[in-house]
Amino acid sequence: MTRRPVLAALPLLLALSGPAAAASGDRNVAVLQALDKITARITTLEAPVGVPVAFGTLEIVARRCVTRPPEEPPESTAFVEIAERRPGEPETALFAGWMFASSPAVSSIEHPVYDVWVISCKNASSSERDSSAGKDAVPSSAEDSSSR
Repeated sequence: MTRRPVLAALPLLLALSGPAAAASGDRNVAVLQALDKITARITTLEAPVGVPVAFGTLEIVARRCVTRPPEEPPESTAFVEIAERRPGEPETALFAGWMFASSPAVSSIEHPVYDVWVISCKNASSSERDSSAGKDAVPSSAEDSSSR
């Protein structure tokens, strides 16, 4: 008997958790902070979704960035992939997962030199994306060709 209400509510739950609900809080730029533990330098990085951004030997790619709506408690989460690229060595995957702005210690990278955490998510206009992609975020194929 208890299965009927659950089954009846299933289409509603699926509709609420679908792409339309997820897209409402999606943003196209992840704002990250990165710490170089050797120099004690903290850098704010703006990582457009899907575009590799370099910090030291790290290559950071934000795959998705979501912010809660204003009527809910504030939270920004980002799905981030971080790899280390050293000259003459194969790329090493360090982290792939969700990072939470409110709890940076919950999911962090384990690296002796660098720390990276999410600050927020935002939308960038198309002109900002075009200029930042050329300046801050260098696609990995362009990086490889410039070092030769």
